[in-house]
Order: sequence, then structure tokens, then C-alpha cells
Amino acid sequence: DVGPLDALLRVTTTTICGTDVHILKGEYPVARGLTVGHEPVGVIEKLGSAVKGYCEGQRVIAGAITPSGWSNACLCGCGAQDGAGTAHGWKPLGGWRLGNTIDGCQAEYVLVCATAGAKLSGATTVIGVDRLASRLEIARRMGADHVIDSSRVDPVEEILRLTGGRGVDVAIEALGIQATFEACLRVLRPGGTLSSLGVYSGDLTIPLGAFAAGLGDHQIVTTLCPGGKERMRRLMAVIQAGRVDLGPMVTHRFKLDDIERAYDLFGHQRDGVLKVAITP
Repeated sequence: DVGPLDALLRVTTTTICGTDVHILKGEYPVARGLTVGHEPVGVIEKLGSAVKGYCEGQRVIAGAITPSGWSNACLCGCGAQDGAGTAHGWKPLGGWRLGNTIDGCQAEYVLVCATAGAKLSGATTVIGVDRLASRLEIARRMGADHVIDSSRVDPVEEILRLTGGRGVDVAIEALGIQATFEACLRVLRPGGTLSSLGVYSGDLTIPLGAFAAGLGDHQIVTTLCPGGKERMRRLMAVIQAGRVDLGPMVTHRFKLDDIERAYDLFGHQRDGVLKVAITP
């Protein structure tokens, strides 16, 4: 049923995320039988009576993170951590609903919350690290000033060389493994920030030297996408302005009936895959 604040979205394209693979492997638990997927593009098939600013037949996207806007977490500015309080505390990542706490979008239709919406941060030097030549080439096309093949050279040594031994202001860890987390910590300048985006499936250890014995003024920041319509508006404005061409990010396309084959390809990172688009 489409409630007053809901929208039924007919999915035209959705993609597979690394988090979906963690769910498939059982490393991030969700309810058995839940439809996964949290990156849809589609058309509003039916709109709730109280939803304003949208119309049936409109082409829209829906953010993976759909915070309510009124919870304690939202009012503290942490909408991604939205979650109902209970006698046992609150559920972390509660703002992430699609494919986590409600059915997601790797299907023909998905029921959304009413938050469906439609070298940019000022970094002067961007260094991309990967082990695959095809991914490094895409990184260049996306604006990386330098790319490092970590299968050929020590990325820590190379980054320190490129920065004249200074280290980087911000290191982004996006894989969720010990080796890359540790490497990010080792290339930080004093007072730098490690932005941890990866989803981890095991305990991490922090090496004493890289951590400067806890005295390096470092920040280790974990985050989930902030979610909400304002973030989606800004992202769509970037695309509309032509600031970056994200087309090359989609390297493979499958029909929904072939989704198992798509997961096998993406999960094993074969054939130069970056992003897989699924079409119902």
C-alpha cells in the first residue's frame, strides 16, 4: 500500500554497491528475504496524498539514506544515524532504509519514503591508488592528478615522495580492509584526517608508529552518506552543470533476470568492472 507520505517508484535502472556484496556474504546482516539495493533511478508510478513537490510520471532518483528529519539524530545533525530509540538504545545506520530495514530497489518496483529527490570539494592535488590499470585510467578521467599502481610500487612510499615527505591532508579509505586503513594512516600529515568510508567485516588494529603513539593530532572520521533531499539536489546540480562526466563509471549492464551473474562479476571484480547497472 502507498501511504500518504510514500511514493511507489517504477525502477528503470539500479546498480550494485559494494555494501550489497557484504550483505550477500552475510558480513552485514539484514532480514532474511529482504530485497536489497539502494541506488535507484525510476519514475513515480503512484504518489502519496500528502507528498508535495512531485507528480506521478516524474523521473526521479532516491537517496540510499532517507532520514526522517525529526529524530534525535537528525536534530543533532546526524541524519544518517536516524533510528528509533528503544530501551536497549538506538539502531546505528538507521537512516539507511532501502535494502537495510525495508525492501530495496533491485526489483521492478520500490516503495520509498517521501525524501525522493532529484575535484569539486576544492582539493588541489588528488592521488588515486588501485591495483588495476583500467580503474587507474578512470581515476585520471575523473580528475586525479596522480595515480599509483599499488601492485607495482609501495603506495605509502610513493605518496610521501609525491608530497615531498609532508603527507596528505586527507586520506580516504574506501575498501574496508586492514591494509588500506593502515596505509591511509601512514600517509597522513600531522593533524591530517583519515576518512573511513569502507565497510569492515573484521576488527581493525592501529599501528603504534603510524598513530604517532596517539599524539599526532590526527582525526579518524567514520561516516555514512548524510542522506536527505539537499544532498541529492547538490549532486544533481553537479551533474547538470557538466562539472564531471560520470558515464564511464558504469562499465557493465545486466537485465534484472541476470542479477546473479551481475553479482558474480562484481563480487569477484572481473573484467575491469567498476559499476554495474541493472535494468528491470
